[in-house]
Amino acid sequence: MPESRVRRWRRSLRVLLVAVAGPTLAVGALSATPAHAAAADDIRINEVVTTGDVNDSVELYNKGTASVNLSGWILKDDDNSSRYAIAAGTTLAPGGFVAFDVHKAFGLASDDEARLYLADGTTLVDSFSWSEHSDPSWSRCPDGTGAFGSADVTLGAANDCGSGGVSATAWPGGSSVTTADTKNAFGSDLSGLYQEGSVMWAAQNSGKLWRLVPNGSTAWKADTTNGWTSGKTLRFPGGSGTPDDEGVTLTGSGAGGGVYVASERNADSSGTSRLSVLKYDVSGTATTLTAATEWNLTSDLPSVGSNLGLEAITWVPDATLTAAGFKDATTGAAYNPANYGSHTGGVFFVGAEGTGMIYGYVLKDGGTYTRVASLSSGMAGVMELQWEPQASRLWAVCDDTCDGQHRTMKINASGVFATTAIYKRPSGMDNLNNEGFAVSGSDACSGGTKPVYWSDDSNDSGHALRRSTITC
Repeated sequence: MPESRVRRWRRSLRVLLVAVAGPTLAVGALSATPAHAAAADDIRINEVVTTGDVNDSVELYNKGTASVNLSGWILKDDDNSSRYAIAAGTTLAPGGFVAFDVHKAFGLASDDEARLYLADGTTLVDSFSWSEHSDPSWSRCPDGTGAFGSADVTLGAANDCGSGGVSATAWPGGSSVTTADTKNAFGSDLSGLYQEGSVMWAAQNSGKLWRLVPNGSTAWKADTTNGWTSGKTLRFPGGSGTPDDEGVTLTGSGAGGGVYVASERNADSSGTSRLSVLKYDVSGTATTLTAATEWNLTSDLPSVGSNLGLEAITWVPDATLTAAGFKDATTGAAYNPANYGSHTGGVFFVGAEGTGMIYGYVLKDGGTYTRVASLSSGMAGVMELQWEPQASRLWAVCDDTCDGQHRTMKINASGVFATTAIYKRPSGMDNLNNEGFAVSGSDACSGGTKPVYWSDDSNDSGHALRRSTITC
């Protein structure tokens, strides 16, 4: 279950600033200083999030035409003793965005400043100051050249420069919500969901994977064949450790190609993050499954609390991404699957609970990986991701922390995922601790709607699964 988090997202309006060329600009609550280090003129502080704790972040943008090596560059707040050194080997491609979680080096207060220096620590490249917390983000519009104003969080992607961004609307389907399991069938900690036709895969935080089958026309029950009656116990490679599995997905090969689970830690060492994707062969009858492959992403991701790690995972086919012009954040060019050798034929997108960030990875055969996307969900946390192929959209879901908000995202003209809709939870659903969400396929469409399902980590009223509909 997720730990309680303080929500500091305030919804007051801000006055957008007018871009003015020249020396330091100060208007109202904000001020910005243009870069004056000739070798770094194209790098700009582009977005700042000051919502507190793990959300304190600074994004940089390269508005130029050549890649810039940021190795050793320094980020500071208004205190010269504060230092966040950018890791060696960090290069920002033209038109690229990169966000840094600075909360462990320094906090960003309500009246503060973000400053970027060359590696010498004294040559100022760019700065931005404010006198109020971001609501939720201070963002340049247009990217890299405009003035800062209030906008939705888009760390790692193009800023939302529309007037106010996307507004939340009513649930796009039925308002009625019904239970979809028998009472106390699964207990608490049921998290990620993935529907594969007439089978529902469910990840449970206690290191267990369930294979569910229909129980009538609107509910699910445990499969009683091949050792699945009580779910199957999961282990890390080698057979030791208990994954705290939070999300589950399949590739285009279906369950025959393995079931992929996102885990945030080893439950046998619960105080330490272990942000991993694990692949399991589910074809046998054994009641314990040992991961065939682990992609341990911990060193590649910002540090988070051990219970605030990877909560969500979904897979998007390479063909879909290339057809939509998806941009590879590593190269700054159009995504080319051939650059990555043998892999699963798609990109895995994982979501972090503690930061609300979504990351795209090519998971290569053998356990190596490359990150090709980093983007903000715009929410305080991500508990589930689901790719809906029929609509070519990515669902990002938050639990009761965000009042059950759902967002859909599509690849825009810049080749990055951007929010297309924000949905409130169905009016017939209480503000539950829903950590899983599954969308039925087009074959389930009837009368213009199709079923969707949620898993409630808290097993409220003795039920872990609930059902409603969305429009087809």
